[in-house]
Amino acid sequence: MNQQEALFKYALYLGDNALIMGHRISEWCSKGPMLEEDIALSNLALDYLGQATALLKYAAQTEGKGRTEDDLAYKRPEREFLNNLIVELPNGDFAYTMAKIFFYSSFLKYFYQDLSLSKDETLSAIAQKSLKEIKYHVRHSSDWICRLGDGTDESHSRMQNAISNIWMYTGELFEMNEVDLILVKESIAVDLKKLADNWKNSVAEILHKATLTMPTDNYMQSGGRKGLHTEYLGYILAEMQYLPRAYPNAKW
Repeated sequence: MNQQEALFKYALYLGDNALIMGHRISEWCSKGPMLEEDIALSNLALDYLGQATALLKYAAQTEGKGRTEDDLAYKRPEREFLNNLIVELPNGDFAYTMAKIFFYSSFLKYFYQDLSLSKDETLSAIAQKSLKEIKYHVRHSSDWICRLGDGTDESHSRMQNAISNIWMYTGELFEMNEVDLILVKESIAVDLKKLADNWKNSVAEILHKATLTMPTDNYMQSGGRKGLHTEYLGYILAEMQYLPRAYPNAKW
């Protein structure tokens, strides 16, 4: 694998994460627990979709085969998606969604901080813009973790269950493959291993404040970056890709 191929797969991996996360959160539109939160979740979804557009557009340019960001989003099968498993998990209840946003945005905060220093000017620019958005995601989800964790018995139970159930999908965020190793050597990609301690410490601080128990590191789910996904991704793509596949030459 040469550097250009690695850069294409790296941008694709980041774009897929943003696309699927944004799609999942968008499913809350008109279903939020209150009007203000409904709007907040819609804005979070739009942030991710904006990141996905920029990253998939760069991936298409790097590939150099004439494809567009829309082609990459709507005309690839499930096995060609490289996103982490955590972003494709169902929304569940409100506590489950907030736990997922909290874990993932806390990771992205450190990730984009490092990626903003990348020698690749496009990735650096995307990271700098995205970091401003992600910091809000962290603050918003952290507030809900604390409100629900340190709230009623039921809200505490629901949040603890969500934290415990999603935890097994967090380890994959720090896994590295050949793509990472090639680009880290060129000071383009982020060394994921170096983010783990900061992420875990920041998560532990919020969970302690919320009177929640931090899960132990046991078995972790994996496979997303190899194209091995949960059954949920297929349903997402069936819904998301239907119209472009049914009318491939349509102009909007």
